[in-house]
Amino acid sequence: MSKGKAVENRTEELLAPIAEENGVEIYDVEYLKEGSDWYLRAYIDKPEGVNIQDCENVSRALSDKLDEVDFIDDAYILEVSSPGLGRTLKKDKHLEKSLGEEVELRLYKPRDKQKEFMGILKSFDADSVIIETEEEEKVFARSEIALIRLAFDF
Repeated sequence: MSKGKAVENRTEELLAPIAEENGVEIYDVEYLKEGSDWYLRAYIDKPEGVNIQDCENVSRALSDKLDEVDFIDDAYILEVSSPGLGRTLKKDKHLEKSLGEEVELRLYKPRDKQKEFMGILKSFDADSVIIETEEEEKVFARSEIALIRLAFDF
């Protein structure tokens, strides 16, 4: 397991009771380096959406717990936020909640001279994702997908 994955998994364990106490769910946890800085990002959500107070409460409690346990060797910046409207669908639980919703799908390599597709998320399994575009149903191997996120219109 990579260092980043280990930090993400341990942080998620520490965050679980904090999220429950605050009436939110853990959407995702990321630990990554951007430039010279490490970032530990916790994304939280709830059905009616999170507000700044939710983020602040979870951030303070998580920060205290991380200081207490002190398992991360690097200096890092902690961020707690909502996954946002155009949230990335990384995990199966994200895809499950988004069945029937409009998604944007971006491929690593073009298919039919196109790398981006939009459509309704119809189904998925361990190997593939199926979306319904205006023209047809399209099947994509998960290994060829760089990004899936909820589409949003203004």
